[in-house]
Parts: sequence; C-alpha cells; structure tokens
Amino acid sequence: MQGDFIHQAETILEENLSNAQFGVSELAEAMNMSRSSLLRNIRKHTELSATQYIRQFRLARGLDMLQHGSKTVSEISYEVGFGSTSYFIKCFREHYGHPPGEVGKIELQEEVSTEEPVLKEPSRTFPWPIAVTVSLVAIVGLYLALGNTYSVQDTPDKSIAVLPFKNESSDSTNLYFVNGLMESALTNLQKIEDLRVISRTSVERYRGTQKSIPQIAEELNVSYLVEGSGQRVGNQVLLNIQLIDAATDQHVWAEEYTREVVDIFALQSEVARKIADAIAVVVTPAELEQIDKKPTENLTAYDYYLQALDPFYSRTADGLNTAILLFKKAVEHDPEFALAYANLAISYHFLDLYQTEKQYTELINNYADKALLYDSRLPESLIAKALYYKLIKEYRLALPHLEKALEYNPNNNAVIQMLSDLYASYLPNTAKYLEYALMGIQLDLDANDSVGKSYLHLNLSSAFFQNGFVEEAIEQVNKSLSLFPDNYYSPYARISMLYARDRDMEQAKGQFLHLWKQDTTRLEILQEVARYYYFMEAYDSAYYYYEKLVSARDLYGLEIFAQENAKIGLVYEKMGLTEEAGRFFNDYAAYCDEDNSIYRGASLATKYAHEGKPDLAIDQLETFAAQDYYQYAVVLFIDSDPLLDPLRSHPEFGKVVQKIKDGFYENQEKLKKSLEAKGLF
Repeated sequence: MQGDFIHQAETILEENLSNAQFGVSELAEAMNMSRSSLLRNIRKHTELSATQYIRQFRLARGLDMLQHGSKTVSEISYEVGFGSTSYFIKCFREHYGHPPGEVGKIELQEEVSTEEPVLKEPSRTFPWPIAVTVSLVAIVGLYLALGNTYSVQDTPDKSIAVLPFKNESSDSTNLYFVNGLMESALTNLQKIEDLRVISRTSVERYRGTQKSIPQIAEELNVSYLVEGSGQRVGNQVLLNIQLIDAATDQHVWAEEYTREVVDIFALQSEVARKIADAIAVVVTPAELEQIDKKPTENLTAYDYYLQALDPFYSRTADGLNTAILLFKKAVEHDPEFALAYANLAISYHFLDLYQTEKQYTELINNYADKALLYDSRLPESLIAKALYYKLIKEYRLALPHLEKALEYNPNNNAVIQMLSDLYASYLPNTAKYLEYALMGIQLDLDANDSVGKSYLHLNLSSAFFQNGFVEEAIEQVNKSLSLFPDNYYSPYARISMLYARDRDMEQAKGQFLHLWKQDTTRLEILQEVARYYYFMEAYDSAYYYYEKLVSARDLYGLEIFAQENAKIGLVYEKMGLTEEAGRFFNDYAAYCDEDNSIYRGASLATKYAHEGKPDLAIDQLETFAAQDYYQYAVVLFIDSDPLLDPLRSHPEFGKVVQKIKDGFYENQEKLKKSLEAKGLF
C-alpha cells in the first residue's frame, strides 16, 4: 500500500517536475485526494510534511542530474521546478550540506535528512525605503475579519468544532435559547489553550446541512465535532449532546440532560468539562475558573442577552439595532452584567464602522468602561475597550487589552485578527503580523467560496513577503489568483514578489506599467511605476509619472504616499524644478517629524543625506539597524536608492547597511524557528 501511494505521487511529480507552481494542492488534485488526506498520507508514509516531501523530491532529481549530466546548476534548478537559481542553491546546500557546484568534488551523504531546511537567505544587495502597503493590508484584513479564512495546516489532534445545535421544540421562538446553548459550549471550550476551537462564523454554514461528519471534519480540518439538540419546556432545559471522533465517525461521549433553567450555567460548565476530559486536553485551574464563572445571576437578563445574539452576529444595521435594544433590557435587569455592556459597545462599534462621521465614540467608551468595571477579565470587555482605542487611533493602548483578552480566550479569532491588523498596518512588526495571520488561519475557516479563499491567500502572501519568505509569498499569491483571477490586489502584489525573486527591475517596471494602463485611476500602481523609474535613475520618465500622481493628490486633496515625497523631490530637482522640489522635501521633513514607527531612523537618514549631513544620516541608520522585524522591502531597496548616494563614500555606510541586512536575516531565521516550534509554519 505504501509503495503504491509513493509510486503514484512520484510519477505525478516527475510529470510536473519543471512546473514551479505545482505544489501541495495541485498534487492532491492530481491524485484525486483532498488536501488534508494527502497531508496525512505523506506524513504517515514519509514522516515529512507535504511541502518537505515535494521539495526533497525536486532536490533529489536535481542531485541526479548534477551527477549524471552536463547541464549547469542554473539550467537544472529550473528543470526541477525551482523558481530561482539562488533559492535552489540555498535549499540544496541546507539539505545536502554543500552547494550543488561541489557535486562530484566531495563524497555525498547517502542518508536523506527529514529536517525542514532553515530558510536563511544570504545577504543581498538591492533597492529601498518602503511604501508600507497599509492600504492593501487594511483592506484584506477587513475582508478576513468578516470571516473569510481557511486552514492550510495538517489536522491537529486536539481540534474541535461545535456545530449549530438543533431546536427540537415545535416552537420556533425557542431557537434563540438553543443557539445560546451552542454559543456557551463554544465559548467555554475556546477558553482552553490546549484545544483548537473553530470559530462560530465558520460552523454556522453547517446549520441544516446534509453533509456527513467526515465531510464536515475534513472541510474544517478538525479531529472532533460536537453535535447537540435541545429545547426549553417551561422551566426545564432538555439537552442532547455528543462528541464525535471525525476519523471513525464514532461517538466518544454522549449524554442527555434534563435540568431546571436555574441550573443552566452549571450545565454549560459541565458540558465543557466532559468534552475536555473525553479529548484529554489539559485544562488549567485558571481556565476552569473562567469556564465556571457565571455571566449573570439574573435569568431574565440572561434571556434577553440570548435573544440578542442572533441579530448581534448578523452585523447588519437592523440586526445591530435590535441587539442593542435587547442588550439594554438585559442590563436593566442586571446593572452589573459585564457581557451585555461589552456587546453594547461592540454593537455600536460596528454601527459606526463604515460612517465617515463617527456618532458613537463616547458611547462605545462608556459601555466598555462599564464592562471592565464589572468584569476586567472578561475577553469581551477587553475587546470593547480595544475597539474604542482603535477608533480614536490610540493603537498602543489597544494592544495590552487585546493581548490580555487572548490570554483569557486563546481561541478568539476576532482578537487574533485585530492583533494581526494592528501589527501589519498601525504598529509595524512583521513577525507579529505573520504569527497572528497564521494563528487566525487555524481558527476561522469560513471562506467557503473562491473569492474568500483568494483574499486569504493574498493576506498570507503579504505576511510572508514582509518577512522575506519570498517563495512562500509567491505560492500564496499564485493560489490567490488561481481562485479568483479578478482579485483587485493580487496582480499588484505579485509583481513586487517576483521582483524580489528575480531581481529584474526592468521587468517589474514594465509589469507595473502594463497593469496601470489597464486602469489609470489606480494611484498605488502609478506610484510604483514612477518609483521603479526613479530607482533606475530614469528621471525624465519618473517625473512623467510622479507628476500625474502629484496632480491627482492635489486635485482630490489626498494625503497619501507621504513617504514618497523625498523621491518626488529629488526627481523634480533633477528636472531643474528647484522650487517645487523644495516643497516636496519640506513635506517629507514634516512626515519624518510625525513618524513614530520603527522606520523613523530610516526616514531621517534619507532626509539628512539629502541635506548634506552624512554623519547624522549614518547615526540614524545605526538607530534603525537596532530595530527588530522591519519589512523585507528595506533589504530589497537599500542599495538602489539615489537619495542615499551622498552616503556611499562614507566609511561607515557599508558597515551599517550590512548590519541592517544581517539583522533582517537573523530575525527571519529566529522567526521561522519560533513559528515552527508553535506549529504555525
């Protein structure tokens, strides 16, 4: 059986050897298997991940060609499906212990390592200062925050989804109560760090489904499913609940409960404990305390709260307004009901989200403060306050609230998505961005259509790219386009990633120009066209496109691409437009004054270099070199920026540039090891 599986896989890989885009998903499709089934079979037969297996197969074929042929390393690298020669050489060296050029000169090891290569790229010299892609990250982050992600991981042993409970009552008005039982089971399990719990939005689409348990488990990438049904009859609650092992479709644990409504909270706690015991997950005393905590002592208030949940989760204006009325009734009956206060704040946040003029800022703050007053350890209370701080742009104040919320509810995907967004767009930290993006993938699998999946892959490609994992970024953005060719941002992102791999500036410039001509209203592409001409020192062409960008900014009053003003100023200066150039340099100086990010040193270095203050510029580069987890674009463009030309003769310039590059790759290696240790990479 093992031989048949491996033989079939190797035959298909051999047929697609030179296709660099032929990866795990393509192999699964060719073998008529689901992706998760392929992952399990490869792990079972080889003890490798699917990515490791494919990469090692390509490397082995490359080794054979080197030993028995006369082709160059460059030719072979493309024949065995590596997108770039440098990446082939790096992987070959890390796998076999020496570069491919030394094959035949030394005795090769016969044993094939099962270790994943550590992706530490050599220092490189390329172009620099970054247009941080805040708009792309923010839009994609918003799309994903609405519930559009899915898992690319092997199925973890301790992973579970709580399916929507069935209302066994003939009275449809009881549905909210049954949904509340499901919500409480989900929420209590989410508090256990040793358990991966799929989000509510991801399981909601299975309400009333005809799909089998194995089908659902495979789609959600979980090992266990919880099914339940219940009804409320007068003052009694009738609940049937069962825990199912997805692999065998067999019950692990099942129980029928008949309890008084007054015992509802004890019942919810007991169900969570029984499920945790059946799966043998570790539940800490602190987690047990959170699970056993009653949200309120007032059952009338709790009933209003349960009625509010369905309209609350609709996220529509009508639904939110209905939920607000019900949450307000809940706090009328229990003025210390922290969860209801928190959800009031969150409801008003969503009502305000798409409003240009915010109406509810103080209301959000007041309700969040009340929630914290009555329960400062409630994740929803902390989320509510974080949303307020985000609304008033006090992003650093939002962070500790979100981190504490995640401590109390390690499976809360909304918190993870907010942290990912903050670290991507507002408090730049590429490592945190990637870590939380990968964590979110494990929890929220709601992207059941090609468009949602496309944006997932785009977001993940951005996170990978910012950390210099270029091949992974390209793989993700290619999948994004294959799922949804009309994705607005993926073609744009892909050009930068291909440049990072191929280092062909002329080609990248041409691709951006071609993309811009398809839609000349897209200013983000226009500035890339101008920027690449600038890096190539084709100042007349750079001026032509920068002038269009400047005109559009002035015409529409847009405060965008402030980090470009120094480049624009230099281009105008080269064209003899001294007065206009001075205006752009003044604007850039103002931008530097307001820049409190980790990139401030890099920004000031550019400013001082142009002002003829090389020692100050070098000092600022030294300051920047001490930062952690800056974007790969810094490494890509630091050697090609004409604004830094005045520094190139400085005796310390080469040293500090090398320090910046070395720091990036050292951080990249640490990050990869950290993510691997957490089971995320």
